[in-house]
Amino acid sequence: MRTLTLGTSGPVTSALGLGCMGMSALYGEADRGESIATIHAALDAGVTLLDTGDFYAMGHNEMLIGEALRSAPAVAREQALTSVKFGALRDPDGGWSGYDGRPAAVKNFAAYSLQRLGVDHIDVYRIARIDPDVPIEETVGAIAELVQAGHVRHIGLSEVGAATLRRAAAVAPICDVQIEYSLISRGIEDEILATASELGIGVTAYGVLSRGLISGHFSRERQLAAGDFRGMSPRFQGENLQHNLDLVEALRKVAEQKGVTVAQTAIAWVLAQGPRHHAAIVPLVGARRRDRLAEALGALEVELGAADLAAIEAAVPAGAAAGDRYPQAQMAHLDSER
Repeated sequence: MRTLTLGTSGPVTSALGLGCMGMSALYGEADRGESIATIHAALDAGVTLLDTGDFYAMGHNEMLIGEALRSAPAVAREQALTSVKFGALRDPDGGWSGYDGRPAAVKNFAAYSLQRLGVDHIDVYRIARIDPDVPIEETVGAIAELVQAGHVRHIGLSEVGAATLRRAAAVAPICDVQIEYSLISRGIEDEILATASELGIGVTAYGVLSRGLISGHFSRERQLAAGDFRGMSPRFQGENLQHNLDLVEALRKVAEQKGVTVAQTAIAWVLAQGPRHHAAIVPLVGARRRDRLAEALGALEVELGAADLAAIEAAVPAGAAAGDRYPQAQMAHLDSER
């Protein structure tokens, strides 16, 4: 497993991370046993970064990861890094009520996460979305106090713009910004990626397969389960879906010429952007099953030369996707889109 340092102040991590959200929430039912087996398989393959959020199924995902870590071999457990997002407010019916970045709330969220995960520290801690009522300096300052107390090792950010990155970095060292980045979500390239590189801040890229849309496994006929986030996602609706799947078919032709899968091509493209942009970029793959994990890991063996990258970007040009990456109400919470 290749490794890199997540920014100038962050930990050494595997070149791919495992996004665990789908094992608990937003993509329909998941098999608990298979989810734990997938986490174990990832650790066995050398994947060290496990990403979660305390609001994924109201703590379920953290408890799932905690169970997987307790039952993993000691060596794998000791090498695992936990990356946790906090701040999203939920109600008993699963609704969303905004974000809380007050210092007292930050420490409260952390206390519960440590208990659910069954660890004595969180490796990277970040607010999921900026609280518009609390200056980012106060939120980051509270995490910095958790670092000083030994409860957190590193400070991260999520879905923030370049100006917020600079404000946060002036308070304390920031190891990474977590943000959506894929062939069809390239807004980070406008300003955020260059700012992160300048400040020595790494990137953990989620949505590298755009929630399965560009994995090569999604079809127009697929029936989504009740509660699946994609049922409300603009990119999965009507003519938008057909347009986006046409892009996938163009990408499939490039992948077949390389003798690899569509998913591997899409992940390898994100992996290649680190050297191109002089940044540490770690794709987070949201595999819920061992076979999907194995496919994703295969992307590490895919070498993309200049001609390959040109062919990929001709098949899926920047800005080619139809539809926003979130419903309008959720887009309003993205500091990165302002």
